Amino acid sequence: MPAFAGMTEGARGAISVVRVRAIRWGVMIEIAPGFAIPDAELGFAASRSGGPGGQNVNKVATRVTLTFDVGSSPSLTDEQRSRIRSRLARRISKDGVLQVVSQRHRTQGANRAAALARFVELLQAALAADLPRLATRPSRGAKERRVEEKKLRARAKESRRRVVPDE
Repeated sequence: MPAFAGMTEGARGAISVVRVRAIRWGVMIEIAPGFAIPDAELGFAASRSGGPGGQNVNKVATRVTLTFDVGSSPSLTDEQRSRIRSRLARRISKDGVLQVVSQRHRTQGANRAAALARFVELLQAALAADLPRLATRPSRGAKERRVEEKKLRARAKESRRRVVPDE
């Protein structure tokens, strides 16, 4: 299986590498080591984009919308599907379709590469395992500072009380 990497400028301006593997029946987009999605499961649609472009902006469809049907993708396990749905809920439509839009560049090809790179970044972040929380305890110094601050607050509040004369 020959593999090649495409260098693209990501949505945030950083250069990212999208690993793509060519196989007999198509191209696989590598999300993580050992996990790839066939490009046949992705949809690309081009439309007119706003922003820079001069006269071309009204004639050429450079904005690219990448769509991925999370609900019916055979590449995802049920666990991966639920994790993606929960972590990318704002980006997924009611039909279960994830959309990634890119209109930063002036060419359709560059926007397609940027949308693909952003898609890979989103899935990598959504599928990343959570780090377990490490139980920690406050130090002795932190406890002492907290008690001292409480005493200072108590004194300040006590000084605000009305003085009741002793009878």
